[in-house]
Amino acid sequence: MSTNHQIPHTDINVSGWIRYMPPAIRPYLLLMRLDRPIGTWLLLLPGWWALLLAPVKVMGSDLILYMALFAAGAIIMRGAGCIINDLWDKDFDKQVERTKNRPLAAGTVTPKQAILFLALLLLLGLTILLQFNIYTICLGILSLIPVCLYPLAKRVTWYPQAALGLTFNFGALMGASAMMNDFPHSYSLALYAAGFFWTMGYDTIYAQQDMGDDALVGIKSTALKFGTEIKAFVGLFYALTTYFLLLALLLADLPLWIVVCAVFCCTHLLWQYKNWNEEDPHSSLKIFKSNRDFGIILCTVIALVFVS
Repeated sequence: MSTNHQIPHTDINVSGWIRYMPPAIRPYLLLMRLDRPIGTWLLLLPGWWALLLAPVKVMGSDLILYMALFAAGAIIMRGAGCIINDLWDKDFDKQVERTKNRPLAAGTVTPKQAILFLALLLLLGLTILLQFNIYTICLGILSLIPVCLYPLAKRVTWYPQAALGLTFNFGALMGASAMMNDFPHSYSLALYAAGFFWTMGYDTIYAQQDMGDDALVGIKSTALKFGTEIKAFVGLFYALTTYFLLLALLLADLPLWIVVCAVFCCTHLLWQYKNWNEEDPHSSLKIFKSNRDFGIILCTVIALVFVS
């Protein structure tokens, strides 16, 4: 029997720990994209940035607790978002080579089962959200609006990546409100803007993989919109990411040496730009995934303020 559990030409990867799980629950794990944690990282990291940047520091143990709650929330809400997306897109996914084996598109999970599972995840997400103050709770509930509308954006605008940017970076606002027991301050608004343009960049890179199939089935994306100028626009998005990120650090009153270190972190975005082959889907996936490393490196640099 073959030990290769990777289905060719698909983003479904029944490998690692998932292959050892009972067959009855495996489709639900795949529905949450737990086989591909990169999306969870990209959702989580802006929240961690905001927690670490808060000018009003809380006890170290509280910070660790908040980071753990944000991590659990990111896993659950990323899974919920994927289910909402797949419920919208199951008919489109059947026509796209990379997505046709997703559980809803392949029929291994029915829409009714997916909705029930979604309700369970939302309940778990609410339980985590209720551990925070009223400002953070309100922001968490508000974030559900772009989460539900993002799949629709792919049908009505060439800029669904902008809708994803608005959705994926709510953690920057929630992290600040959780730490400061108040509505987001200026540093978190700048951080939210940085995350927005970061998402515009990396998700345009990601969308390059599906340009052919998307054009055939009628899905819109910035990758299709920008065409031959796609790399120039990604460079612009990454430049804006760097600008707003450094602005956030300055507004948070971090030591200048931390800001200088963050500038060196942003050279990772320059590395992505220089090494990305915008005509090669394999290069697009590799560069897209490297954004987790950028986010973690930045977290590490910001965290140095606690030991300085």
